[in-house]
Amino acid sequence: MEVPCVRVAREAGEETRERLDDRGLLDHDHEITVADGRIYLPVTDATAVADEYAVVTHDVPTRETQVMPADLLGFEPSYERLGEIVLLHEDDIERARRIATAVMDSSLPVATVANRASKVTGEFRTRDWAVLAGDGTTTVHREYGCSFALDIAEVYFSPRLATERHRVTQQVDADERVVDMFAGVGPFAIPAAKQGADVVGIDLNPVAVEYLRENARRNDVTERVTAIEGDVREVAGDDTRADRIMMNLPHSADAFLDTAVALASDDCTIHYYDIQHEDDPFGPGERAIRAAAEGYEVTVETRRTVRSYAPHEQNVCLDIRLRA
Repeated sequence: MEVPCVRVAREAGEETRERLDDRGLLDHDHEITVADGRIYLPVTDATAVADEYAVVTHDVPTRETQVMPADLLGFEPSYERLGEIVLLHEDDIERARRIATAVMDSSLPVATVANRASKVTGEFRTRDWAVLAGDGTTTVHREYGCSFALDIAEVYFSPRLATERHRVTQQVDADERVVDMFAGVGPFAIPAAKQGADVVGIDLNPVAVEYLRENARRNDVTERVTAIEGDVREVAGDDTRADRIMMNLPHSADAFLDTAVALASDDCTIHYYDIQHEDDPFGPGERAIRAAAEGYEVTVETRRTVRSYAPHEQNVCLDIRLRA
C-alpha cells in the first residue's frame, strides 16, 4: 500500500525512528521497509514531519495486528513505559499480577514489569518497586532523540515529564551556560548539551551522577557536561555563573533559591518547579523567587501547569527571567 514515509539512509534509521516515535508520528499500522539501501518509515501525518527529512510515498506492507494487554485482559490497564520496563501503580496486588502477566504475553517489547511499592521518599527521591515479571530494574529509556541508562531502584525518573523536559530544553541556545541543580541521570542536562550548551549537572545521589556521566558518553556530549556529586548549596563553585537554571525539585525547591540567585548571571532564566494547591498554584513560588532575587528585575515569562499531582494539588513550572 502506498503511504507517506520518511526516507533516510540505513545508518540513520534507528535515530529517525526514535524521533518520529517520540513525536507520535510513526505509523505503527504499517511496516518499516528497506529498499535500495534506504529505510522507509511510515508516518501518520506527512505535514508534521520536520523539514530536515524527505517525505515520499512508498509501497509498504500492512503490519499484522499486535496483541495488546487490553486484548488479553478485557479492560484497558494503566501503565507507563520506561525503556523495556513497564511501570504499574496498582494498590491491588492481584490486579497488578494479572496486568503484569498480560503485558508479558502481549506484543509489547518488554523485559520487566514492576509495581509501585512505596511513595517517593528520602534525600535521593527514590521509591521501592515490586518486580512482578522479569528480573531487572535497569533499562535504557529514549525520548526526543536522547537515550538514558538508569536503574529504577536507585534513581528517580519520570517518563511522564518527557514533553515538559522537551519544552524547556528546546529553549536552550548553543552559547548558554546551564546549571541543572538536581540533575538526576540527565533528562534536562543531556538534551541541553545536545543543543550546544555547556552544562553543569549536580545531584546528591552518587548513582544518579554516575548515570549522568554514562549518559553524557552515550549521547556524545561528554565535553559539554560536567557532572558533580553533592548538595548544590555546598558544591557549586564560586565562579559558576548560569544563563539558565533548572530547578526540578518540587516540594522543596524554595530552599535552594538563594543558591540559584547566587549562580545567576546578569541575565538568567530559571525554570522553577513546584507543587501547590490548585487555588493558588503559582503564587507561593513567585513570591519566594521575588523575595530571594532582591536586586534583580524579575519577569514571569511562563506560568505552566505540568500535570495534576494529587487531588487539588498541581505540579507547576514558573519560567522566570532575572535581569541585574
